[in-house]
Amino acid sequence: MAKQKTYFVKKAPQKQWFLLDAKGQTLGRIAARLAMVLQGKHKPTYTPHIDTGDYVVVVNCDQMVCTSSDKVYYWHTGYPGGIKSESISKRMERKPEMVLKLAVERMLPKGPLGRDMLSKLKIFAGAEHTHAGQMPTEIKETNFWS
Repeated sequence: MAKQKTYFVKKAPQKQWFLLDAKGQTLGRIAARLAMVLQGKHKPTYTPHIDTGDYVVVVNCDQMVCTSSDKVYYWHTGYPGGIKSESISKRMERKPEMVLKLAVERMLPKGPLGRDMLSKLKIFAGAEHTHAGQMPTEIKETNFWS
């Protein structure tokens, strides 16, 4: 009986650019799929300890759907009694990019590798983006997600 060897990528391959239109899509589903692409799990050459993921540009993130209305974001100012909070509906009005970024960030590995993966995510509230020069491939639901 022949043993099969596990394949590990020696060097990160060439990264691709993808474009995702978040209009009318659910926040959690988008975040889970973006985390998969940023980690490189959609490729057969996925290696856990190497960043094999691709770049993703997300547009129209101000028009994505949040099904949860009871989510609250907390932060502290550093001063005594400085705990602040904000509901997800208020945060979506003010900073929709931050809502998606935090959702994806919490699904990625913690540490330097996760931070490198998150730096490949480019989020824009409107339909315009600044990465047209990279010629990103548009992601359609039917041909990319499995």
